Amino acid sequence: MPLQQVILVRHGQSEGNVAAELAQRDGLERIDVPARDPDVELSATGREQAAAVGRWLGELAEADQPGVVWSSPYRRARQTGEIALREADVDLALRVDERLRDRDMGITDMLTADGITKKYPEEAERRAWIGKFYYRPPGGESWADVAGRVRAVLAELATVEGHEVALVTAHDVVVLLFCYVAEGLDEEAVLERSRSNPLRNAAICRLVRDPSSPTGWAVTDYNLDDHLRREGVEVTDQPGASDEVGGGSRDEQSEDVDA
Repeated sequence: MPLQQVILVRHGQSEGNVAAELAQRDGLERIDVPARDPDVELSATGREQAAAVGRWLGELAEADQPGVVWSSPYRRARQTGEIALREADVDLALRVDERLRDRDMGITDMLTADGITKKYPEEAERRAWIGKFYYRPPGGESWADVAGRVRAVLAELATVEGHEVALVTAHDVVVLLFCYVAEGLDEEAVLERSRSNPLRNAAICRLVRDPSSPTGWAVTDYNLDDHLRREGVEVTDQPGASDEVGGGSRDEQSEDVDA
């Protein structure tokens, strides 16, 4: 049968998430990231969260078990998938796809909201005018750009994979935009979701085939974290190393929502 279900997992807490939270707390202009964005690793808590995802996978009914795994090439996402598969005792290789990578922040990478305002005041003004969804920092991407990548991946998953269930490990904004595409949301609706129900680290979303849906998909689960809470694993919802953090409300703090 063709693909019937996509299980989406945001990566566990990363060292970049921790660095961004510290920058936000201390009101810094620059985030002290430990590595370039593709090389940022999971924190110890992130590894525990990924293992909890694996135990959740291991408890799924046979019909719901993934037959294929796609991952962002960024280390934190790959580590999440690898740890989860090992914990679930599932012998599947990760297919790495660069279209699942985190949003590219261009010249604003590693800067907080204060840092952007002070170093690139014209960009802060341009973002305020254009809006969060369509604003593209020089050398970077907008949310709309990432949505285009997501549409291509979902279409390919649905046509080339001979498995009924796919597991995808990626980043907050990528997972959020998978749901945006599946539900046919608009700019206002997806931004409201990011404000009111932001994706937590190692949270799970699920898309299922729905012939009655205009997109052919439905979101049946969003932002699940029961697998973390029931095991006493810390639940984290943190800004990423490439986010615009420190700007006030969470929506103002996060240009993107992940790292």
